[in-house]
Amino acid sequence: MFFRPTLYRRAEFLQGFRDFAPQAPGVAAWGLMTGVAMVKSGMSVFEAVAMTMLVFAGSSQLAAIPLLVAGAPAWVILATGFCVNLRFVVFSLHLRHYLMHLPRWQRMCHGYFTADITYVLFIRQYPHPGSTDADRTGQEAYLAGNYLLNWSSWIGASLLGVGLANLIPPEWGLGFAGILCLLGIQCSLASSRMRILSAAVAGVAAVVAYNLPLKLNIVVAIAVAVILCLTVEKIRPAPKVVA
Repeated sequence: MFFRPTLYRRAEFLQGFRDFAPQAPGVAAWGLMTGVAMVKSGMSVFEAVAMTMLVFAGSSQLAAIPLLVAGAPAWVILATGFCVNLRFVVFSLHLRHYLMHLPRWQRMCHGYFTADITYVLFIRQYPHPGSTDADRTGQEAYLAGNYLLNWSSWIGASLLGVGLANLIPPEWGLGFAGILCLLGIQCSLASSRMRILSAAVAGVAAVVAYNLPLKLNIVVAIAVAVILCLTVEKIRPAPKVVA
């Protein structure tokens, strides 16, 4: 679907590929670190490769790895991954207006390939859905260019990390590099006061609840941020309409 010739031949495909190129080294570095972290945590090569190919979500993988090592119950691991990726519910609701003309299985594929950076680049390039079939195809081609470079950068680097895990010393600080990657993505998404507030509240809540077992401070941080932001949205006065 994403790689059919009609999309490759569109100028928007190359534009999406070029727009993502500056982000590719950061994605690759994060993928390399995640591949190493999976093997260092005790996962087998088969398990690490399977998780890389099937999950395709770095933040969820990094959140799940310590829980797997600690022998946490499956529901805790699944709940943590769900909470970490709640932002994609918002992304999908927004992209729905762009992609609802596609068959369901194609929309499911878009859900798999969509990532934080691809979403940000796409919305910046196309603030509004296309009004014609040609416009919609062009937007899909742009997404395909984003997807191709993002997916290949992540998967290639992750598999390389899995293969080189036992050769890379832990004192290189790969975990800290992963934190920097996440902070970079967070800063790129903090484009409004509400988003800045939610990030700050989640950070404080995560630190306050740090001593909770099984990394449940992450779940608490997300819940507190969501509840507070929803409350602020309800009590905030509506903008005045100028006649």
